[in-house]
Amino acid sequence: MPHYALPHEIMYHTGLSREMTEGARYALVPGDPGRVEGLAKALDEKASFVCSHRDFTTWKARVSGETVLVMSTGMGGPCVTFAVEELARLGVTSFIRVGTTGSIQEDLNLGDLVINKGAVRRDGASRAYAPLAYPAMADMRITLALEEAARELKVPCKTGISISTDSFWPGQERYDSFSGYVRKNLQGSLAEYRALGCTNFEMENATLFTLTSVLGLSAGSLCGVVIAVVHRFNDVEDKWVAAEKTGVYTAEEILKILDFQEKYYESELIL
Repeated sequence: MPHYALPHEIMYHTGLSREMTEGARYALVPGDPGRVEGLAKALDEKASFVCSHRDFTTWKARVSGETVLVMSTGMGGPCVTFAVEELARLGVTSFIRVGTTGSIQEDLNLGDLVINKGAVRRDGASRAYAPLAYPAMADMRITLALEEAARELKVPCKTGISISTDSFWPGQERYDSFSGYVRKNLQGSLAEYRALGCTNFEMENATLFTLTSVLGLSAGSLCGVVIAVVHRFNDVEDKWVAAEKTGVYTAEEILKILDFQEKYYESELIL
């Protein structure tokens, strides 16, 4: 039986209550707190700040008469479980992950969108909810809606299966870590996943898809393949900018494209 929060009950990790979320059923869940304000104001110029607690920064927007939350989850599957569990208790039923990703296929260009319909469960958090034989699948209705929106906006996209890992370095067979060490059982995994037709590495989808499916909720995922870097003076990390691999852009053109989000920050472009 669903365990919904009481009207005035404050969620321990996200700091949210049902009063604060105003009956929202939909949530965009980027990993990075620094992306929340820009995403919310892209949906609704009058979007408003709700709260910020631990990894979880929340804004709310109004879209077609509905309250839509935009809340950061932090990086990785464990943080996603906090977000989904507590937002579900507040009445949210549909989640869309919005973020960046690393492509492993030649036909995925920088700036393309990846819509993931499923994920390889190389994470750990999803195993607390279902055995590995249980598939990590996105909601079909959300996936089809994302594909349709991309077609209407003429944004290059590819639908595929991601690999979700808990480790950014050995888990994704990256050798540029401090030690450069990758365990033998992971050596060659990149080539294998590429041969299997997987599209991209990321760190949240498997947990998000498994958890929402087990709980009777729905989720989708939309990520951009990333080029230039925006350095924000008042933020903790640089932001990657997506652009087509074959495109040539001046700094002024990139800043104009990014103005919808970067106008809220003090930043500079690093090409």
